[in-house]
Amino acid sequence: MKLCRFDDASLGNDRLGVVEGDSILDVTPVLEALPPLRWPLPKGDPLIANLGSLLPKIAAAAKTAPRKPRSAVKLKSPVANPPHVIAAPLNYKLHVEESKDPAIHHGVHLPTHEGFATPIDKMGLFLKSQTGLVGESDGIEIHWPDRRNDHELELAVVIGTGGKAIARADAMKHVAGYGIGLDITVRGPEDRSYRKSADSYSVLGPWLVTADEIAEPGNLDMEITVDGTTRQKSNTRELICDIPDLIVRASRVYALHPGDVILTGTPDGVSEIKAGNTLRCTIARIGTMTSIVR
Repeated sequence: MKLCRFDDASLGNDRLGVVEGDSILDVTPVLEALPPLRWPLPKGDPLIANLGSLLPKIAAAAKTAPRKPRSAVKLKSPVANPPHVIAAPLNYKLHVEESKDPAIHHGVHLPTHEGFATPIDKMGLFLKSQTGLVGESDGIEIHWPDRRNDHELELAVVIGTGGKAIARADAMKHVAGYGIGLDITVRGPEDRSYRKSADSYSVLGPWLVTADEIAEPGNLDMEITVDGTTRQKSNTRELICDIPDLIVRASRVYALHPGDVILTGTPDGVSEIKAGNTLRCTIARIGTMTSIVR
């Protein structure tokens, strides 16, 4: 099932939808089944935390739900309240190679990892600001117009069931679904988390595809075009550390919670974006997400 969060000019904001082709089925009344919350709020996104029990209700509601064309709504991030946005650096071999360019590493974030099995063994994972997460219709606001800002296309994994020190054999059981991720970064000497955490520098969408819909997330074609020109094109089978490995590594350090987003890394072809560009991102079995740079 493809689930989206959308704004509608006539119905209001933060609606819940099921995506069927080019139509959005408004199943927002199902949200009334979510348990009431009070302070202190539990960790995690309430919708993702209760997704298992809600899916049958969503499927039933979709049979008679009003339809809207996708073009008539504004798609938001399908995860409204991510406790963590966790990202993997240098997780495709060819991206490791291109990162030897001084314009990318700035003499600080060197891609070399002698003595370590993978770049992630050396550098670890890193966190991005949760409040920087936006959806397709929000667009990307350039915060450093005088510096190089790059696109980084990534498969995004959304955690459905939390846990700590998750075993590899159990890792995929913790996945709620997948989306397209854009990890926008400004090049420079600052810490990765700072350069990648500006508002709108994490894009997730266009919707959440539930895990049962994607049998092989480790074999998905992916591509991004900028103003119609292909910049990145690869397949998730080229990941150095695969999805179960990333979940294991993350959960050793962070207790994972429903709604956590793991950005799995970007392939080669990262390049500069500027205000006015149109980014069109496609990942097989998920769909296509279009983001405008401003």
